Amino acid sequence: MKVSQLMLFGIFFIGISSIEAQEKKSLTLDEAIHLAWAKSNEVSLANTKVNTKKHELQSVNNNRYPDLKISGQYQRLTNASVDLKINKNNSATAEPIPIVNQLMLGQVNASLPIFAGFKIQNSIKAYDNMYQAETASAMQTKEEVAMMVVNYYASLYKAQKTVELLKENQKSAQQRVADFLQLEKNGIIPRNDLLKSQLQVSKIQLSLDSAISDLNIVNMELVSLLKMDSKTKLEIKESDFADFQVSNIPTNDELALKNRKDLESIRLQEKASLANVQIAKSGYYPSISIIGGFTALNLQNIITVQNAMNIGVGVSYDLSGILKNGTNVKIAESKALEVQNSEIMLTDDIKIQVQKAIEGYDLALKQDLVYNQAVEQASENYRIIKDKYDNGLSDTNDLLEADVEQLGSNINRTLARANVIQKYYELLSVSGQLNQTFNLSKI
Repeated sequence: MKVSQLMLFGIFFIGISSIEAQEKKSLTLDEAIHLAWAKSNEVSLANTKVNTKKHELQSVNNNRYPDLKISGQYQRLTNASVDLKINKNNSATAEPIPIVNQLMLGQVNASLPIFAGFKIQNSIKAYDNMYQAETASAMQTKEEVAMMVVNYYASLYKAQKTVELLKENQKSAQQRVADFLQLEKNGIIPRNDLLKSQLQVSKIQLSLDSAISDLNIVNMELVSLLKMDSKTKLEIKESDFADFQVSNIPTNDELALKNRKDLESIRLQEKASLANVQIAKSGYYPSISIIGGFTALNLQNIITVQNAMNIGVGVSYDLSGILKNGTNVKIAESKALEVQNSEIMLTDDIKIQVQKAIEGYDLALKQDLVYNQAVEQASENYRIIKDKYDNGLSDTNDLLEADVEQLGSNINRTLARANVIQKYYELLSVSGQLNQTFNLSKI
């Protein structure tokens, strides 16, 4: 019975371990970005807005086609009094007026706009530009989502590597405490040195706990963005993140002003606003349309009308609108000016973003070089201090300080490498090239 219970417990434990292992997942940066493009709420909302503008454009296009209406009536009349004057005479033999208690009427009317002050053409132009602007905005949203993934990915990579290095350093620090404990028992080192080594273990544990907390938070944010199971633990291999080729590095804002989709969107909005000015001015003109129809009428026992077709021209002119429409034109012109000012502001902001990104990337490269040198220096320094300590030429403070410097330099080198990649993609993003880098056509 006991053996059976142990077997069940072992099977249960293996099952739990298997589930936990399944929760861990490795994604390349390219895979993560395409997953975000396919599933994130931001991209879904952007695509929905594009579809809305597309339907609005189709609706405006329908205004070019004729309106066709069919109507019919059936009325029951109660003792209607009919006086047909055209049939009156003085004859005493005139027939009595028939009873009329039913009316049927059917109509088909059509109207085709010919001229409306160019309102239809300009409306189509305005909505077409708004549709294209929304499409460009959706592309910009994908660009921003891709950069969000890059930032989360870099943060997660940095957190994972920091935890790994801290755990390695924690093991060596704990081993040092164990060694110092024996040395202190044998009276070789003072108790103060043992306490210093134990204090370093405590500090490492605090740093490790903080790093694990940061790791869990970033993992949750990235998993949420990718719409994955909340229990999923993403593990980023160095090859998943760092295996990339640096190319097409912008050195000025020329590419940004040409490729940025948010700037393209606002330029298209400006075209739409100018079309809206022309729409407002259409109120100064009359509306002309071709009209036609067909009527069928039956008044019981009195008259029947069939094949009554008509065709003609309809004209309408809102005379009061000539005086009132000036305000609408001024409003449209003011809105167009707002968009123009927004374009100027965005252009200036893009130039600043590009310059900051260029400086940030250059700084990251310099830091990466320095931190790589620092690792070699810190490792050599620790080796020398350790030799001196073993020979009684250096104290515990020097040894622990050298160990901390070595740990810090290793962490900084790892973070610096990830930071170079992050700043590189940031430079591509502000230049409007990030989508192209990850091949948007795949989704």
